[in-house]
Amino acid sequence: MLNSLIRTALSQRLLVVVLALVLCGFGFRAATKLSVDAFPDVTNVQVQVATEFSGRSPEEIERFVTVPLEIAMTGLPGLVEMRSLNKSGLSIITLVFTDKTDVYFARQLVTERLIEVNQRMPAGVTPVLGPVTTGLGEVYQYTLDHPDDGQRALTPAELAERRIVQDWVVRPLLRSIPGVAEINSQGGYVRQYQVLASPERLRHYNLSVQQVVQAIASNNANAGGGILPQVTEQFLIRGVGLIRTLEDIGNIVVKEQSGVPVFVRDLAEVKIGHEVRQGAIIKGGYTESVSGIVLMARAGNAKETVTRVKAKVAEINAKGMLPDGLKIVPYYDRTELVDSALWTVAKVLIEGIFLVVVVLFIFLGDVRSILIVVATLIITPLTTFMLMNRYGISANLMSLGGLAIAIGLMVDATVVVVENVFHRLGEATATGVSRVRVILQATMEVAVPTIFGIAIIILVFLPLMTLEGIEGKLFAPLALTIAMSLAVSLVVSLFLSPVLCAYILKGGADHDTWIIAFLKRHYLRLLDNSLSRQRITLAVAVGLLVASLALFPLLGKSFMPTMKEGALTPQINRVPSISLDESIRMEMAAMKTIAEVPGVRMVVSKLGRGESPADPAGPNESDPIVLLDPKSGRTQDAIDEDIRQRLSSIPGVQIVLSQPIAERVDEMVTGVRSQLAIKVFGDDLGELRRISEQVARILKGVQGSRDIRIERLSGQQSLTIDVDRKAIARHGINVADVQALIETAIGGKDVTVLYEGERRFNVAVRFPEAARNSVESIRNVMLRTPDGAMVPLYTVANIELLDGPAQVSRESAKRRVVVGANVEGRDLAGFVKEVEELLAAQVKLPEGYYFAFGGQFENMQRAMGTLAVIVPLTIVAIFFLLFMLFKSVKLASLIILVLPFASVGGVIALFVTGQYLSVPASVGFIALWGIAVLNGVVLVSCIRRLREDGKDVATAVREGCVMRFRPVMMTATVALLGLVPFLFATGPGSEVQKPLAIVVIGGLISSTLLTLVVLPTLYRWFDEKPLEA
Repeated sequence: MLNSLIRTALSQRLLVVVLALVLCGFGFRAATKLSVDAFPDVTNVQVQVATEFSGRSPEEIERFVTVPLEIAMTGLPGLVEMRSLNKSGLSIITLVFTDKTDVYFARQLVTERLIEVNQRMPAGVTPVLGPVTTGLGEVYQYTLDHPDDGQRALTPAELAERRIVQDWVVRPLLRSIPGVAEINSQGGYVRQYQVLASPERLRHYNLSVQQVVQAIASNNANAGGGILPQVTEQFLIRGVGLIRTLEDIGNIVVKEQSGVPVFVRDLAEVKIGHEVRQGAIIKGGYTESVSGIVLMARAGNAKETVTRVKAKVAEINAKGMLPDGLKIVPYYDRTELVDSALWTVAKVLIEGIFLVVVVLFIFLGDVRSILIVVATLIITPLTTFMLMNRYGISANLMSLGGLAIAIGLMVDATVVVVENVFHRLGEATATGVSRVRVILQATMEVAVPTIFGIAIIILVFLPLMTLEGIEGKLFAPLALTIAMSLAVSLVVSLFLSPVLCAYILKGGADHDTWIIAFLKRHYLRLLDNSLSRQRITLAVAVGLLVASLALFPLLGKSFMPTMKEGALTPQINRVPSISLDESIRMEMAAMKTIAEVPGVRMVVSKLGRGESPADPAGPNESDPIVLLDPKSGRTQDAIDEDIRQRLSSIPGVQIVLSQPIAERVDEMVTGVRSQLAIKVFGDDLGELRRISEQVARILKGVQGSRDIRIERLSGQQSLTIDVDRKAIARHGINVADVQALIETAIGGKDVTVLYEGERRFNVAVRFPEAARNSVESIRNVMLRTPDGAMVPLYTVANIELLDGPAQVSRESAKRRVVVGANVEGRDLAGFVKEVEELLAAQVKLPEGYYFAFGGQFENMQRAMGTLAVIVPLTIVAIFFLLFMLFKSVKLASLIILVLPFASVGGVIALFVTGQYLSVPASVGFIALWGIAVLNGVVLVSCIRRLREDGKDVATAVREGCVMRFRPVMMTATVALLGLVPFLFATGPGSEVQKPLAIVVIGGLISSTLLTLVVLPTLYRWFDEKPLEA
């Protein structure tokens, strides 16, 4: 069948060429339509449920909101993990589903359960779903600036005005852009109409705060009176009673006393103020600002989305669509990272192709042959782009990295075919046989070994597609891209290459280029020596193998090298009870310090929460973004260390340095912003606190630990007003009366809404600040009894300051506290092993309490566990393919023996360069085995053919080595040089590919030597007598 297909291709040569050109055209089109991002989106399928319940403590939030919601969510189809975070006034539940679950289906399931549980929620509390975004969702961040701002501090009035522009002008404009899921506004002051009721005036008029609330609420409405028919027309009847101005609020009548109305203005100061702030934006350490964060929808195209946002922003700024000459000024733009990451890979690809072409020229010495091979290098990637589009693989560091790794492999099949055709044509010039027949025969001679060789390499990469979690999402695109490009290159080599040979290739004499002749001369001397001293050869090979096995335990293990994003996020955690104003003051000083670090281009800090309910940061937590200046000539690590040194002088804070994407991904995938998370599960918060502090002390003493952070289980001061039931019974007051006073007079209650055109602002009632700004004034707040008497609050309640938890975390419906740490300067596995031993020896856990390890360590264990099962299965599959090819168990075993010897160079290379055995390095070993087996197949099949021609073992081995020296050297050198650019690449993402390249390059050097020297030495023990035909 294969014969007839190749014959058809050769007889329809023009059609094949036209088809190839059409494919190239479609490939170019596909390349422009590829979804582009810096690296694959590794976020799991998750739905966040956020619930605001203002003024409640974390424990109350847990009891009244989180637990009922968790009970409602248990048993959802596809649910694999449920974790929740309870903070003051906020509950966030994260539900993680299997990767096969459609996110919109998951949201629908959650919404259905929310409808059921809604009636069990406290009054006025409504859970909402977080935006449909991912860890890579924050693609564009900006502030609203005026060209004349300079470096001055903005006034509260300016900040309030800019926040209105952000909420009501900018947000709707940007939110309508396709691919944008949400715009999270933060900073400035949110306008609020305030009615500050004076306690003295209320007493004077014998009124309560509740009466003021009711009066305002019932005096702000429009009504419809149906239709008024009028002969030939009809009119709508409308009652208009909406509040329009501050004056309207002041003119609302609360009651009538002796025929005289008592207005709101008689009881309260009515003014424009602002809502209680949850957070702020600090720009450059010199001013507050107003900012917006553009969140990209899940499975969006980052490059495309940001390009659309930038086009819209340019239009808004150019047309002056914002009032007062305001402009949108970006400070974080994902396309910068995307472009530099893709340029890293594109550069490697171009350099790889160039090196491959140079090598082919040196080895083949024939320009026409090289042109045919270059055709493969053009058509294969372009066809791969079409397949990537078809299967929804985005162009990112990993998938394009796969293509760069495959550059050296994809020419293999074509080189084998072209080289054989070249020789056969040279031999056939004298015999006068037709060119097409010679090309057909030459192609068929190498077709089966080539198909098996490429099939083995594809098979070797298939295990990567079985990886799960983060590593699966990172390496499955890489494996798929390699498999697709190799399959395409195989088809090209068998059908297009013979056609191109028929058009442009001339036959050549079988003479070596001078480099090959030089190498072959020295190689033959080495081969003859090793064949005559077989025992020494094998002893050296086994010695190297044993040495590399001895080195293996010394290699550290880690999950993934850290990718440098060109931006840093030095998060600062202060004590939980800190006020927002004090936090802002400290943050200003810290940001000023960071802005002075050489190499820092700009710094903008996000303090506390934004408007999005799914943002859990408290006013004590800041999340700055530090943008680096690539022209400064300083490395990211140097700037990182400099910032760390300067911030370490701030007393009483936890500092954790990360990067924007890494931090978000860690947090969304594992719920922890650290590489290693030690989770302590239990029930009692006091006990959890004691254990977590002990664990943190142990971690501090372990070499390599950085950025240790504990979830704060104390430090949140709360003024507790504990109602004395006997006291209120004496006065005939209900608990509800006391609580209403606390909620409204002290906390402030949103009563109604005032409309300004399309804009809506809340109207709130509360006491003036002087009557509620100290413990003493709150103690003396007056409460009205049913008979009209006034009693101070302290006579009916115990009022005291208590210390409580700043947050309560839960996982799988059980309380837990996390101690997080980053690891630097040593491998993760060794670090965790040491920590586990110390914990077992020093920490005695009470009954019902236990540890669990999470973070990147969890991912690494899962990845290594999967590979431990899949790799042996792959070796069995390779053995099976080899057996099918040679129909001999002995020869299949001989080639499998190449694998451990091939790994020698990889292990030594890792050890020498100081790299850890990470997931990319493991992928490198897998790629290496594929190439090593391919070379073994090329050599053994040649020796086997010579044996079938009647040659004795020694002659067949030597002649086979001479004949196959060039293809083996060429395959190895091409694959090796295709990866050399990765060693010297410096852009973002090069850190991930480097261990892979080191393993393959080191391994290829050893495996080529062993294939050409040890395999011939071993062959005579594995030889089988050729069967008589």
